[in-house]
Amino acid sequence: MSEITNRDAPFCLQEDCPRYEECPRRKARGCRNCPIEVTSGRVRRVLQWSTLSSERKELILMVVAAVTLAAGGLANSLGWNGVAIVAYTLTYLSGGWYGALNGLQSLRERKLDVDLLMVLAALGAAVVGAPFEGGMLLFLFSLSNVLQNHALSRSRSAIRSLMKLRPTEVRCEVDGETRMIGLDDVTVGTVVRLRPGDRVALDGEVLEGESSIDESSLSGESMPVFKTEGNDIFAGTINQHGSLSYRVTKPAGQSTLDRIITLVEEAQEEKAQTQRFLERAEGYYAGFVILFTLGLILVPPLFWAAEFSSSFYRAMTILVVASPCALVISTPAAFWAAIAGAARRGVLFKGGVHLEQLASVDTVALDKTGTLTTGQPVVTNVFLNSTSISPDRGRQQTNWKLLQMAASVEAHSEHPIARAIEKSAMDEGCDLQPIEGFQSHPGKGAEASVAGARILVGSPSLFRDRGGVLNDKQRAAIDELLSEGKTVVLVAEIAPDGPLHRLLGWIAVADQIREDATAMVGQLRRLGIRRIVMLTGDNTRVAQQVARQAGIDEVAAELLPEAKLEKIKELSEQGVVAMVGDGVNDVPALARAHVGIAMGAAGTDVAMETADVVLMSSRLSHLVHAFALARKSRVVVTQNLSFALGVILVLASVALFGHMPLPLGVVGHEGSTVLVCLNGLRLLGFKTN
Repeated sequence: MSEITNRDAPFCLQEDCPRYEECPRRKARGCRNCPIEVTSGRVRRVLQWSTLSSERKELILMVVAAVTLAAGGLANSLGWNGVAIVAYTLTYLSGGWYGALNGLQSLRERKLDVDLLMVLAALGAAVVGAPFEGGMLLFLFSLSNVLQNHALSRSRSAIRSLMKLRPTEVRCEVDGETRMIGLDDVTVGTVVRLRPGDRVALDGEVLEGESSIDESSLSGESMPVFKTEGNDIFAGTINQHGSLSYRVTKPAGQSTLDRIITLVEEAQEEKAQTQRFLERAEGYYAGFVILFTLGLILVPPLFWAAEFSSSFYRAMTILVVASPCALVISTPAAFWAAIAGAARRGVLFKGGVHLEQLASVDTVALDKTGTLTTGQPVVTNVFLNSTSISPDRGRQQTNWKLLQMAASVEAHSEHPIARAIEKSAMDEGCDLQPIEGFQSHPGKGAEASVAGARILVGSPSLFRDRGGVLNDKQRAAIDELLSEGKTVVLVAEIAPDGPLHRLLGWIAVADQIREDATAMVGQLRRLGIRRIVMLTGDNTRVAQQVARQAGIDEVAAELLPEAKLEKIKELSEQGVVAMVGDGVNDVPALARAHVGIAMGAAGTDVAMETADVVLMSSRLSHLVHAFALARKSRVVVTQNLSFALGVILVLASVALFGHMPLPLGVVGHEGSTVLVCLNGLRLLGFKTN
């Protein structure tokens, strides 16, 4: 059949459609326009059993089992034995269809599972003349599966809601005209127009206009973010007030929103350690239950002259109530809900294993720049000899000239401090001068020729390395700035023959601590984090000042990336460590820690790939939410496991040493399974106090 591209067809092609692989647009998640089987602008779809999802098929079979079970019971009470047999047969076929298929598949893989136990128990009930009880078992087992699927689909719906954040068409400028173009046809470099209220379809860079963008769907941040020329915008966010033009930087399928969806889908497949243990134990447990049941069937009649039918009935009851359905589902139900709920709040866990491990963390290592501080340093003072002046107190020609020379050199560097000096110069109205012979000193500074003079701009250590000497007065002034938590950049002139000629002055730069840093540290301590360490490449005095403001007692300063990695290794030998950084400069440390957490990672590829937990926003409250959710998840899983195990022990004890009707055992067993699912589902709406 030729490809149809009618984009007005109101049909969403699902992955369970038998023609899913044929769909040329299947990679566009959440596509509501089916390009297959469109005739005269209307979708032609024949309802066939093969086109239904497995969940819907199981729902239909469950309803059939309920109706035929009721009909069989009524026919039996009226003495219509033939009708009852037919009705019960249909009940067994519809109620046990999926259980039998799954059980046979497990046997082919040489495994034993819960589905096989349920089918055997139902067949056993029919053998001893209790077909109604066996049919009720299969009906309730099917009903339980339907309810489980419905409960767990709530967590999957959180992912589907992310898919709906992306429009299917965008307003593009093509050959001087504005056209609506399908998402899949938009290429990198295309210019897209956004009107107020429009949802951003693809990642891009603003070319023209300014507006506030609601990024809460990605970052969980309720306050809109102002965007203007040069700023990045992300798919799934909403333009609020102004009009914008932006250039597409990533095609459909590779945007930040797409990566989030992919991460969460993969995370829900990543199994936690507890879940893997229970799945491994399920086969051994099922084998034990079957052997124990056989013992109950054979031993009492052979050795104590008990009635075979009574022993068989008791054994079937034990087989039902001892099945570990609730145990097996208790962990994934909680973790799936937690991961999906966290994603809606801008916190991405890459798997249940990381959620589980974060709950055990007792040591948190925090990078200073960009985590505890804003990562956007500003110039606070400009010094010339012994004269100090702040930029906001007016302009002195000498200080203005010093700032101009420093900014002219630093304009060619990408370091945050260099950006701060350049910005301060621009704000003061300095015109940057052309330079020659630029030379970078990584981690220390840079030098270049400005207006015929060779200028060095860098740290005190670089100044000393080049032979510079500070007098007591200069050293005291710089020490005072360092004690205030500021970074000092020296500006010096280099003589033509190489050594330093003279010190022109110095510039004080400070990175502002985040407003919520102190509250975050206190909240982490209340959550049970016993050790909080700040790691930084900055000098010790600056680091200690920031740590005091944040309430952190332990500081490791002047660390290069290699030393930071060694510090994480040292901490990991003493406890379970979570490393929190920006995901770019801290990649080795993030990878080495038990749990790596990347802050403010929207649009950052390296953070998405390296970290175990990704915080889309830079708000430290999201870090607290991640820890609180992990600990709450552990509590819920413990509740589920304790409840499921308790129900099994109580029901099995009553069935073994007393008398329990098979229908009551079935209700207790299936009811416990549904309850642990619902308890885990509470994590979808978890909020940090």
